[in-house]
Order: sequence, then C-alpha cells, then structure tokens
Amino acid sequence: MILIVGSNALVAIDLGCRGAAAGVSLLIAGLLLRDRSDAAARLSAALVVAVAASAVTSAPGFPRPWPYWGLPLLAMSCSGAVLFWLWARATFDDDFELRPWHGALLVAIVGVQLFDVWPTRGMHRGELDRPLSFVYLGLTLLAAAQAIATWQPDLVAGRRRLRAAVLVGAVAYSAAGLVQSLWPVETSGFFAWSLGNALLLWALMSLGAWSLFQAATTPQASAVLPTTDNIPGELGVAAPGEDRPTAVDPDLLRRLQRLMTVERVYRREGVTIGSLSAELGVQEHRLRQLINEGLGHRNFNAFLNSYRIDEVKSALADPAQQQVSVLTIAMDAGFQSLGPFNRAFKANTGVTPTEYRRRTLQTAGRGIAAG
Repeated sequence: MILIVGSNALVAIDLGCRGAAAGVSLLIAGLLLRDRSDAAARLSAALVVAVAASAVTSAPGFPRPWPYWGLPLLAMSCSGAVLFWLWARATFDDDFELRPWHGALLVAIVGVQLFDVWPTRGMHRGELDRPLSFVYLGLTLLAAAQAIATWQPDLVAGRRRLRAAVLVGAVAYSAAGLVQSLWPVETSGFFAWSLGNALLLWALMSLGAWSLFQAATTPQASAVLPTTDNIPGELGVAAPGEDRPTAVDPDLLRRLQRLMTVERVYRREGVTIGSLSAELGVQEHRLRQLINEGLGHRNFNAFLNSYRIDEVKSALADPAQQQVSVLTIAMDAGFQSLGPFNRAFKANTGVTPTEYRRRTLQTAGRGIAAG
C-alpha cells in the first residue's frame, strides 16, 4: 500500500524543519559570539541569524504582501547574500579586512529590498524581485570564486574541505532560490518545493552545528602548535616536555628548511606547493600538513613571503646596498611585483620598505658614531 501524504502533512513537516533550522542557527550564532571575537566569527554569527530569518519568512503561510512587522525579518533575511560573500572573504582570505564600503553595500541592498516590498507601494510591490535575484546570485558566485581563487595555496586541511561544502551546498541552495524566483512553481507543486527547501536548510544548519560541536570536543591544535608564523630558518623544535604532532617528520622538516634557507627556492619564479613537493619527493598533502602543523603557516604564499621579507629586511639594513633600489631588492628576493611586496612588507613590519631602510641605517650610523 502506498501512503500518500496530504498537503497539511507536508506543511507540518516543512514548518518543523524550518523551526529546527532556525533554532540550530541561533544556537550556532550564540556559541560563535561567546567563544570567538574575530571578524570571521562575527560574520558567521550574522549569517546564520540571516538564515534563521530566511527560514521563517519563506515558510508556507507567511503573510504576503509583507506586513510592517515582517520587514525587520525581511531585512535580516535579504542581508544573507552579502553576509555570505563577506564570510567567504573573511574565512578563505587570511589578509581580508572589513571596510566601511562593505557595510554600505549591505545597507544599500537591504534598503532596495525593503523599498521594493514596502506596504504603501501598492501594485508596484515586487517589481525589483528579478533584478535582486540576480544580485543575490552574483554575490553567491563571488563567494564561490573566493573559495576557488585561494584554494591552491591554502594549507589548512579543514578549511580546504569547507571550500568544497561552500561550493556544493550554498551555491546549489542559492541557485534553487533563483529558479524559484524566476519561474515560480504551480500551486500543486509548491508544498513539495517548499519542503525540499526546508529540508536542505535544516541539513546545512545541522551539518554546521555538528562541525562546530566536533571542533569544540577535539583538543585544539593551538595548544601545541604555534599560532603565528615561525621565524624562517628555525626548525620548529618543540620545547622540553612539549610533544610535537606525529604528522611532523623531523627529517622532512630539515630537508624543507635546507631548500628554503640554503638553496633559497623561494626566489624562483612560479614556485608552487606542487613543484616544492615534487622536489622533496613527497605527496602534496604531506607537505601542506608539514608547513601548517610544523611551522604554523596557514597559507603557502605567506610561507614563501616570510623568507622573502627576511631577505629584503637584511638587504635594506645593509649599508653596502644603500644605492640598490627597493624594487630590485624585492624582485631578487622572489616578489613578482611591487604592490604585493609593499602590502606584505608593511603587514610584517608595520612600516614601508623605504621607512624601514631609513630607520635601520640611521640606527646603524648612530652605533658606528658612538663606537
């Protein structure tokens, strides 16, 4: 006997999934705000609150046209696309910083969405639904592009897996929302479509909660591993009584350090994690793990730049190289252009290369005069 589920039962299941998704979302937000204070955590918390609002506002039976009391929920819900893009930037780009224009973009998109559905607009309500759907899809694709663009140099295994989840789960969810907006389903298929949306939303939030709780019950790597980049040239030897993770092979670490400090492979043009692993004769994933867990670097480019910047700093502090231009020194150290070099150098030292040279040479001159 085939059991046919009626529309009332589908609605009940739908509302139950949405309620569960909203509850889990708010729980995740609370835990993130309690335990972390970085930009990625704050954006994550804001994003899951937006997901909770979306679960409520897209539920069957939610009033349409929008009542005034529903507009705050709509504002939170429609901010999700911008927050998702910013979250991807903050999570997958270690150099990302929130800027005032990010907030301005969020306010602008929310403002346009609220204007489109404002109760007093009468028959003009909903005219911007289709353009806004493309804007939301575009932001989702930008988030996916961010996940792809920085995938190769990423050394953090968990974050690399998260990229795949972002590409498959979130993009599929947003694409389904766009299809629903552009080609609304007939009444006969609405309940099944809405239920599928609710189930996917609940599954994504449950997966996020499981990952968060799993991380909370796992011994933190930061208790053993360095939380900042080691100084190039150091072998990362554990302190007395401190256990180094079993994934770190001391012999492989010494070979890697020799390549970097003696052969200075960071100077080569186009050096990648793949070419370096081939030269060491190890699998790429082992080298990623070694650099991340043995030396504390989260990004391969940052790993290379730490050696390059050390070489540049030595050259800038050398009185014998006063007449050598900063650009020449940077290019000799392996940087390919001036812009990325200046940003990396200032992030490392807090000053520009020219200012660093002036200060170090002045200090050296005073030392010689005093002697």
